Amino acid sequence: KQGESQCKEKHAVLLSPVGKLEISGCETGLHEIKLPKMSVLPNGAEPLAACEVCEGAEEMTEPLKQCMAWLHAYFCEPERTASLPVPAFHHPLLQQDSFTREVLWTLLRDVKFGEAISYKQLAGLAGNGRAARAVGGAMRSNPIPIIIPCHRVIRSSGQTGNYGGGNLMKEWLLSHEKLQKEKLAS
Repeated sequence: KQGESQCKEKHAVLLSPVGKLEISGCETGLHEIKLPKMSVLPNGAEPLAACEVCEGAEEMTEPLKQCMAWLHAYFCEPERTASLPVPAFHHPLLQQDSFTREVLWTLLRDVKFGEAISYKQLAGLAGNGRAARAVGGAMRSNPIPIIIPCHRVIRSSGQTGNYGGGNLMKEWLLSHEKLQKEKLAS
């Protein structure tokens, strides 16, 4: 990992409805969001759990603050996510030119809140309709889940498919978006 040493990485932990999200980044941008593994689904009918920083608040860089604001909006006021800036990313995977990077940027740009897309459809949008398996690989290596919404990528059959935070979390995120979108539409 050459060139990473000049990064002064900062960490923060956000308490969210899906558990503790560990966030790291530097002045240049966001490095990673680590998801907890969920063993039980939170009840969708309950008011959303508060979304607050529980560690690292005093040391946050601008990209970390933007990330926290974005995630807070995602869980608590989803209609605001479209108008909030997405923090800059500073993860090697998102710096180098690759199909994975293209897939992740396409997903971020084109698949909106409350929508789902199949691996195959996303492969087509990213420029190679026959690369559905490679899209799966890109989803597995996504360093910034939720903001880069790999949970919105599902199988052509309609099944959810796998997810780094576990299938329960993927189902929760999808149903959270669906419920919030329906509320906004009514």
